[in-house]
Amino acid sequence: MRKLYAVPLGLVGTGAATLAYASMIERNWFHLRRFEVPVLAPGARSIKILHISDTHLTPGRARLLSWLRKLDELEPDLVVNTGDSVSHPDAVGPFLDALGPLLDRPGVFVYGSNDLYSPVFKNPTRYLWRTSKKDYAVRRRVPDLPYREMGAALMAAGWLDLNNRIGRLKVGPLDVEFGGIDDSHINRDRYDKIAGPVDPQADLRIGVTHSPEPRNLDRFAADGYELLLAGHTHGGQICVPFYGALTTNCGIEPARVKGLHRHGPSWLHVSAGLGTSPMAPFRFCCPPEASLLTLVPRPS
Repeated sequence: MRKLYAVPLGLVGTGAATLAYASMIERNWFHLRRFEVPVLAPGARSIKILHISDTHLTPGRARLLSWLRKLDELEPDLVVNTGDSVSHPDAVGPFLDALGPLLDRPGVFVYGSNDLYSPVFKNPTRYLWRTSKKDYAVRRRVPDLPYREMGAALMAAGWLDLNNRIGRLKVGPLDVEFGGIDDSHINRDRYDKIAGPVDPQADLRIGVTHSPEPRNLDRFAADGYELLLAGHTHGGQICVPFYGALTTNCGIEPARVKGLHRHGPSWLHVSAGLGTSPMAPFRFCCPPEASLLTLVPRPS
């Protein structure tokens, strides 16, 4: 009888230990990933971009806020926020406070769905066979989170709102053109509003989106944006050791669920993000992250 019960009890114990690790340890084990991107003209001076995404901030995330405050020590030339910053109406103030001096640096942002709509419970295993895009078709249509107030505060600090907009900033010594779209996951993307060839007089062209949907990435690349930045995927959030992500929650394939990759002639960086939905507060083999991209001259 002891042998009969030993296996199921062992499986239960292993499962409980794994869940405890994923929800209490790895979820708060923040990483900084570094990449070098050869995207600048020969002879140009390198610049540093801090890419943050998917903070999903809720009250009480003291460790996350503390780690976020330290990122200004990296002295980035540009900050790019690819959305899903908050998941609670009381989180906007703490999020802005945590950005702190980063708001004094050049910055751009787009929204993710969870900047507009507070999370609701759903079966997380559904992501294995479908994305959550259809969920928004049956949910409330009026946003219930103060995303406009957050956006207004970011713009007051000088950051560019790139939700279906183009813009321009001086970043270090470079004249940088930006194009961005609102979240395709909730059908707010309007690429036609920014469509067209980029300005050849700019030193660099960057496309910004929350969800890395290939149909939009293709258009960014075709229009001449050399660097594309996205988030949304959480890097798969739950990954299998020695295999990787099982799902991306969008149209991009699991091999490019996070990190630096090529997309046609462009470079694509997908952030695995810093947070999780409060309805699924765990990560496994996919720690939360921000990324520091050092842009350097491409080979002659």
